[in-house]
Amino acid sequence: MDDALALRLADLVARVEQLEAEADIRRIQARYMFLCDTPCPEAGVRDDAHRIDLIMDLYTEDAIWEGVGEYYDNQFGRCIGRQAIRDHFNGFWGKKRDPELLLNVHYLTSEQIHVDGDVADGQWVHCQPWIFSDGSSLLRSSRLNNLFRKEQGIWKISRTRTENVFVAPLTPDWAENFPRRSMLMAP
Repeated sequence: MDDALALRLADLVARVEQLEAEADIRRIQARYMFLCDTPCPEAGVRDDAHRIDLIMDLYTEDAIWEGVGEYYDNQFGRCIGRQAIRDHFNGFWGKKRDPELLLNVHYLTSEQIHVDGDVADGQWVHCQPWIFSDGSSLLRSSRLNNLFRKEQGIWKISRTRTENVFVAPLTPDWAENFPRRSMLMAP
């Protein structure tokens, strides 16, 4: 093989690896959001403890999960390491809420992913409606600025950072129909 062809082939391999990394990161971020939805739409998720296990599989051992900015600093704080992140999620799903959270779904947009070898960063804007059992509802929007690292050939989240854009109350009963249980979980 001549040098020019070898260079072209190496360039194509690098470009494919870049695209594969971006696709893997996109899937990881979307899976994280999917697992955080209520009701949980992931097939086979038995309970919230199982859901948390699946979320934790997406993170590196030394990962950071944090809310930043004047609104999220006090609400979310900063968790360092998988156990602290697990404790955070146990605090969210591990207690009975009153009013009960009936619906929470994450919509991702404005994606940017930048890969540099075995590390990457990604930015998104997300919106999520929340509906509670007392009829109250709100719409949240946040900016995400997350880090990723490839470990043993698998991309993982090494930092989740979320910053509030807005929280807005929605009028009661704005959503007429929504499931109490995702049909994706049905046998």
